[in-house]
Amino acid sequence: MSTVRIDFNCDLGEGCGDDGRIVPCISSASIACGGHAGDETTMRIAVERCRRQGVAVGAHPSFVDRDHFGRRELAMEPAAIRLLVTAQTRRLQAVCDQAGVRLHHVKPHGALYNLAARDRRVAEAVVEAVWSLDRDLYLYTLAGSQLVAAARERGLKVAEEVFAERGYRADGSLVPRGEPGAVLETVEEALAQVRTMLREGCVVATDGSRVQIRADTLCLHGDREDAAAFATALRAALEAGGVRIAAPGATA
Repeated sequence: MSTVRIDFNCDLGEGCGDDGRIVPCISSASIACGGHAGDETTMRIAVERCRRQGVAVGAHPSFVDRDHFGRRELAMEPAAIRLLVTAQTRRLQAVCDQAGVRLHHVKPHGALYNLAARDRRVAEAVVEAVWSLDRDLYLYTLAGSQLVAAARERGLKVAEEVFAERGYRADGSLVPRGEPGAVLETVEEALAQVRTMLREGCVVATDGSRVQIRADTLCLHGDREDAAAFATALRAALEAGGVRIAAPGATA
């Protein structure tokens, strides 16, 4: 890989990963704030881990659907989605304030993330929620999506996100979970995909086509059983390739 800079992010506080081993490997984290997972205790633990390691902290709001881990699309009006994103982000903001940590970004989770990526009305609701909370926040979202367009039009800072271990369709969307090719199971597969993204600015879709893609931040899902091992291997490979890992906006 040629010398480039990228953020390496992971979802935390979801109660199903080895967060303590993951945090030293990443530069930013999106913390579950009560929708699909998490409560004040898990948020405090995750924020404190990030504070100690100098990892940027973001909110990870979702549909309120713990039974399906926020991965089931729910019928909600855009106005209700705006309130949902606002309320969950404020919960994490309060925890950050107590810890003396500045909130860095917002990244929708699961079904809300995917819906906002393709539905402009939902995208605008998410953007308005973030804009009303803090115009200096970054919005993390699927590269090339409707949410990118809505955020840029509003003037929000955007980090276009790519995924180490998720499969892509020819239109740049993620292969839905449960379908063939949705998840890359091995570190080797994930590393090959990341290298193509960084070297060539594209990803190979499941149909074999090459999709142009911008990579500001690289996501690893923290709910995988092997997430810590994946995070360690990806970090080592990125650094060995001369990639500088830093959160968006970081100057160090």
